Amino acid sequence: MNEKQNKLTFRGGVGMSVLPVIIYVAFCMLLFIGFKAFNMEALAVGGFLALLVSGIFCTSYAEYWNSVINGIASVTCVSVVVILLLVGMFSALIKTCGLSGGFVWIANSLGMKGGIFVAFTFLATCIVSTATGSSIGTMFIAFPIFYPAGMLLGANEMLMAGAIVSGAIFGDNLAPVSDTTIASSSTQTFKDGRPADIGGVVASRLKYSAIAGVITLLIFAVFGGAGGTFEGGVVDAAANPMSLIMLIPVVVMLTVSTRTRNIYLGILVGLFLGTAIGLLSGLFTFDAVFANDPENNAAVGFLVSGINNILPTCALVISVFGIMGVLNDAGMMDMIADKILNSKMGQTTRGAELLCMIGIAVTTILVGGVTSASILAFGPILNRIGSAKNIHPYRRANLLDGTANSLPACIPFLSVFVFIGAALSGLSPVAVAGGTIYAFVLFVVFLIAVLTGFGCQKEEK
Repeated sequence: MNEKQNKLTFRGGVGMSVLPVIIYVAFCMLLFIGFKAFNMEALAVGGFLALLVSGIFCTSYAEYWNSVINGIASVTCVSVVVILLLVGMFSALIKTCGLSGGFVWIANSLGMKGGIFVAFTFLATCIVSTATGSSIGTMFIAFPIFYPAGMLLGANEMLMAGAIVSGAIFGDNLAPVSDTTIASSSTQTFKDGRPADIGGVVASRLKYSAIAGVITLLIFAVFGGAGGTFEGGVVDAAANPMSLIMLIPVVVMLTVSTRTRNIYLGILVGLFLGTAIGLLSGLFTFDAVFANDPENNAAVGFLVSGINNILPTCALVISVFGIMGVLNDAGMMDMIADKILNSKMGQTTRGAELLCMIGIAVTTILVGGVTSASILAFGPILNRIGSAKNIHPYRRANLLDGTANSLPACIPFLSVFVFIGAALSGLSPVAVAGGTIYAFVLFVVFLIAVLTGFGCQKEEK
């Protein structure tokens, strides 16, 4: 650790190395609470501004930026960015087909109302978010379609909004094409240095997500209609049963990714199969895939928009890895890991996992519920602690992602999920947070898993 501490020094000591984190957190607070706004571009701006300003307090501005570049140039950072770019195209493909409209058609056909419709909405948004890997995108798709319908069909407004946010978080936690799944897998390495494969992580994560998902589904079904007023009627907008055929490439992509433990192959198969099915079924024409826009001198289509839409997330990832490079070369990452490992609780696997849950939760709250940022920030610390305790990388990745995407991601006035849910539903942040049942249940599931050792797998030397 001393070697890393001496590699990069700050005026005022090693504690000053956390200044980029402090500035970034302050920027998040300004953006979410002050401006009441959210976008990845702004978050990336906050990350790079934090890097620019903090370097002034380093004894060598040149060495400081060498550490930033080393963090960005790490295999983990490059892997995350490449996978995100590929995932962006597949996610855009699914969004183009209007998959949510198929679920609206099912609800209309079966005459769902009250708590049953709330539970169905949770299930539908779980599928959409798992297919697209985008929690924020799912919320913007689902709220305009499902929330007004729920108000007509006797749903409780708090639980209706919570069902949509819960479903969005479910996919963010489980989907192999989710940025948090990619980040949590890539930051946890085997003893030979290989990052945890996404397929293996998703396969091992399913039991936690399934348990929490089933419990949440039952709660929404039983209590989702309490206090609601049934007005009658159905919502016809965007109800297209043909879009359900796009579940085929989603299932194939998930199967290939988990069976082969190769996310690249899964995306390749899913992208080509989904494009073929969409074209043959008439859901879109080839112009929606890739075409020329002569009026604007630009190429268009979901392949292009998929890359464009994911670029801000890639920029955020790059800035966060730059900050991690500074913390690592200043010795702060090792210092935090050492304090946890040398603490009384850190002497046992259970105690170390509990301390890591606390660390992940605090980090997620500080960055305003931006789970990808908190996972990238705490991931290297958990990797070192877990490796020292021989905790399997799959278990570490699941603990990292599961904790970040649970209760800490839904704190009122400190959560991007809650802010967006409140803006789209018109409810207060407290009401939206209170209805996000999946976040509460998932946190309890992982807490019990840590306390009882459920799912704890050791890594062979």
